[in-house]
Amino acid sequence: MTTEAAARRMPGAPCWVSLLAHSLPATQEFYGALFGWEFRPGPQHFGPYARAFLDGLEVAGVGELAADRHLPVAWTTYLASDDADVTAEQIRSCGGTVGVGPLDADDAGRMAIASDPQGAIFGVWQGRAMPGTAVSGEPGTPVWNELVTQETSSVAPFYEHVFGFESEAVVSADFDYLTLHIKGKPVAGIHGVGNALPRDRGPHWMTYFAVPDTDAAARRIVELGGHVLRSARDSAHGRVATVADTEGAVFAIIQRR
Repeated sequence: MTTEAAARRMPGAPCWVSLLAHSLPATQEFYGALFGWEFRPGPQHFGPYARAFLDGLEVAGVGELAADRHLPVAWTTYLASDDADVTAEQIRSCGGTVGVGPLDADDAGRMAIASDPQGAIFGVWQGRAMPGTAVSGEPGTPVWNELVTQETSSVAPFYEHVFGFESEAVVSADFDYLTLHIKGKPVAGIHGVGNALPRDRGPHWMTYFAVPDTDAAARRIVELGGHVLRSARDSAHGRVATVADTEGAVFAIIQRR
């Protein structure tokens, strides 16, 4: 397990990402071709579900939406918890909503799906047999998770209270950004984008996957039937692009410095 993956398993840190899609085979084909993932069956408590592996190590999960479940096709960030039931209570008492669970995912762990007071959906994962992502930082693995919301000040206290984050503001007159730390390690971010927040999506958690070459990966995504929503650009942390898969699930790709 990489040290980055170990940091992602600390309580409060993003420890797992999972996608619910309409077609499991088509989704596996897309991400297999893009990231080199291989798939094995996972817990079937919501229906067909597979875990994605890279070089034999667990990276992410992909599930199939039941026809009667009208949920958005989107990547969900799961935050680690020592006790999903206690965390669910804290979410409710701090103004959030618990929509699913807490419930057991076979022997893998205990999970819940919740939303913050602004409506951004996230998961809670209490790992047992499956603690979370086993590799992070390598191409094809999640390297960062970021809440995109209207303004950081309205939602940061929720995450600080529920998950124990210490937040550090990026000092900039025109950039509303908080880096969330646990035990001194940066584990996630909150980006306040004001009126630039997509009306059709609202506040949401975004997963960043590492790639060896952002421009080449963006071209490959288009070849595979996906879309580039915001073309490759240089940032303080590397070259990043915002993209969507064949069913419209949005994620970011980053070629790190």
